[in-house]
Amino acid sequence: AIEAGYDRAFTTIVDSQLTTAIAGLVLWQYGSGPIRGFAITLLIGIATSIFTAVFATRVFFDFQANRRGFDRVSI
Repeated sequence: AIEAGYDRAFTTIVDSQLTTAIAGLVLWQYGSGPIRGFAITLLIGIATSIFTAVFATRVFFDFQANRRGFDRVSI
């Protein structure tokens, strides 16, 4: 169940972050001064968010599930 949840959530997370990243790239390309700075900050935040949402939480949750010996998780 955990694997299925992460597999289904992965595409949604990447899709939403990719859409925002495209907007950030447009702002960076056509903006100037503070707008470019905002775009760079936005893109760094998106990269950090993807890493955290996809990889870090998965590692942490798998560690917790294995440590406690969950074979089945009831909903």
